[in-house]
Amino acid sequence: MDIVTLGELLIDMFPAEIGKRLVEVSAFIPHPGGAPANTAVAATRLGARAAFIGKVGDDPFGRHLAEVLAAQGVDTRGVRFDDYARTTMAIIAMVDENTPEFMFYRNPGADTRLRPDELDLDLLRSTRALHIGSLSLSDEPSRSATYEAVRVARAAGALISFDVNYRPLLWRSPAEALEQVEAMLPHVHLVKVNETELRLVGGNADMAAAAARILAHGPELVVVTLGPQGSYYRTREHDGFTPAFVVPTVDAVGCGDAFVAGLLTQLTRPSDWRSLLNPADMRRVMRYASAVGAITATRKGVIPALPTAAEVERFLGG
Repeated sequence: MDIVTLGELLIDMFPAEIGKRLVEVSAFIPHPGGAPANTAVAATRLGARAAFIGKVGDDPFGRHLAEVLAAQGVDTRGVRFDDYARTTMAIIAMVDENTPEFMFYRNPGADTRLRPDELDLDLLRSTRALHIGSLSLSDEPSRSATYEAVRVARAAGALISFDVNYRPLLWRSPAEALEQVEAMLPHVHLVKVNETELRLVGGNADMAAAAARILAHGPELVVVTLGPQGSYYRTREHDGFTPAFVVPTVDAVGCGDAFVAGLLTQLTRPSDWRSLLNPADMRRVMRYASAVGAITATRKGVIPALPTAAEVERFLGG
């Protein structure tokens, strides 16, 4: 397996129109979602072999989500069904094309009930990269399951990727979120944050200084997505900025997940991902990931918007 993602698989209720807040939207339309699940589908579209590990409710939405992943080519042997909690739901409004507003129904959600003993160890021991997010750290038993998955995959030599993906409504407090994120940092190699998360975790408004502070916890690569302003990365030896592609943005939800998929599909191509941590290769890798995110922004929804490898190559070639 090239990439295994672990975490939330949920229903995104997308707004019928853009430009209204949650209480103003006239209707919501259900779509498959969840950042790690989106990344798995995006990686598959880009030609990688990807699998998803997580838990959904044993309900119509949960069964539908598993079927959607399988239809997209994602290996679903790691999906579990919970007969107690419902599938988690996210209600989304788009204040504008680049600014989502979220409300979650998760009390508890099935995604938080994944247990360590339910992990597919064969997947974790055979993958070249494991990608996780912070939402599976917000409650037990999914927190313990996430740590166990990281331990198993890292021991087998996998690249461990961590998207902070901070959603304030799913934490008891920002302090608790920061505590859990910082506790995970020594166990991962790659950390992806946006500007808000960089300030939360890096504790500094200066991008380079904040990224360096994250690296001091143990990771080897920090990547910061800046939306229409581009993206930035920092290793222990050097850093770099990648300008954003100028595209007509229709819907920016899921662009970060697509970016991560582009990043991971490139980093897992060589036998040693660390061989790419040089300025020339990182410029290429970051540009590819930026293209995947940019194309996703030009279409509505997340999974329907994710590009294929051929589309990315055409985009970059043009």
